[in-house]
Amino acid sequence: MKKFAIAAFAGTVAGALLTTQIAGPLIAQEAARNANVYEQLDLFGDIFERVRSQYVEEVDSQKLIEAAINGMLTSLDPHSNYMGAKDFDDMRVQTRGEFGGLGIEVTQEDGFVKVVSPMDDTPADLAGIEAGDFITHVNGESVLGLLLDQAVEKMRGPVGSEIIITVVREGVPDPFDVSIIRDTIKLTAVRSRTVGKTVVLRITTFNDQTFPGLQEGLKKEVDALGGIDNVDGFVIDLRNNPGGLLTQAIKVSDAFLDKGEIVSTRGRDAQDSERFNAEPGDMANGKPIVVLINGGSASASEIVSGALQDHRRAIVVGTKSFGKGSVQTVIPLRGDGAMRLTTARYYTPSGRSIQALGVMPDIVVNQPRRDPNADAKPEEPTSAARRQTSEADLRGILSNDSMTEDERKLLEEERARTEETAKLREEDYQLAYAVDIIRGLAVVAEKP
Repeated sequence: MKKFAIAAFAGTVAGALLTTQIAGPLIAQEAARNANVYEQLDLFGDIFERVRSQYVEEVDSQKLIEAAINGMLTSLDPHSNYMGAKDFDDMRVQTRGEFGGLGIEVTQEDGFVKVVSPMDDTPADLAGIEAGDFITHVNGESVLGLLLDQAVEKMRGPVGSEIIITVVREGVPDPFDVSIIRDTIKLTAVRSRTVGKTVVLRITTFNDQTFPGLQEGLKKEVDALGGIDNVDGFVIDLRNNPGGLLTQAIKVSDAFLDKGEIVSTRGRDAQDSERFNAEPGDMANGKPIVVLINGGSASASEIVSGALQDHRRAIVVGTKSFGKGSVQTVIPLRGDGAMRLTTARYYTPSGRSIQALGVMPDIVVNQPRRDPNADAKPEEPTSAARRQTSEADLRGILSNDSMTEDERKLLEEERARTEETAKLREEDYQLAYAVDIIRGLAVVAEKP
């Protein structure tokens, strides 16, 4: 017993000595780091005073400080930045679904402005701007070297005014100019339609209207078909959806999942990690789902497509998504401004980060691209020229005795739905492909 007590005491003394030996240098290192930070802040103060007092023209001190803050934040990653009072107010208005501008979500790459996605039915979309386009000039002035906020500011202007942007597009040999008339952007977060017996839910953004719009649109189309039993399946179209609110992405994913993880976020500290799980209830009632994505599908769109893909709840079709796998927190600051700061990465249910990688579709389907230099569409051939002659067009044919009149009507309805999808293929090839998948799965499910 005595020996044990002595050994324990010796261990305690040795432990205390070791702690002192380690803690001393650590404290010294921390003090040196702090001293270096204060020296750098003093340097910043010196430079600020020199600029304010000696620059060739008088400068606005507030603008200088805001530019310095923004420079610090934008040096971290493309999605962290400072917003002044006006920009912060504009951002809050945008999440409610109505704002002024061109209707494009942009980022910065290689010094130029890159289009993440044009928003549906906005001036930019109607002018033919595509995801992946680079904007090199605004009204003839180069945007190279400008901060993203500065470039965006050049694209802003009064509603009804014209802007000419110069675009570089992959596959098009020369830059070209696009004239756009600025307008008030009114976003409809969810649009619904029916193609045959397939319900198509087009989600354009993730704002406060998204989940209520999804519920309303889904119910309207299902009711129009006479109930869920008459629905073959659903297409969730997330193409050119730049993302938005994380909470809305979680709600949309949960709408089609009965259980399991939707997404997890992991920050710098382990205690900041969060996991979001689905609650029971599937608005699609187990019907097949196809999710459409492309290079303009980013952030919240990738959360939804990644969650449904990992749970094998949907077939993902299209092209690789944008690859924005980070979470930004908006932190209000004094002076009515705010800081948008990247605080976490998000991970799909299987634990994969899509940061800079994107979500890869299960089936890659390319959309034919629009050529801005192409001439006007040639005249359509006449319906007689397009229509192929068949046995039914010949005179004196034998009648078909294998069907009742009701069966014939059902067959004609089925043919009409098939032809509707065929027409859609000319208008939107990727969507038609998705509808074909849903129809094929429904046919297989109907077989005895």
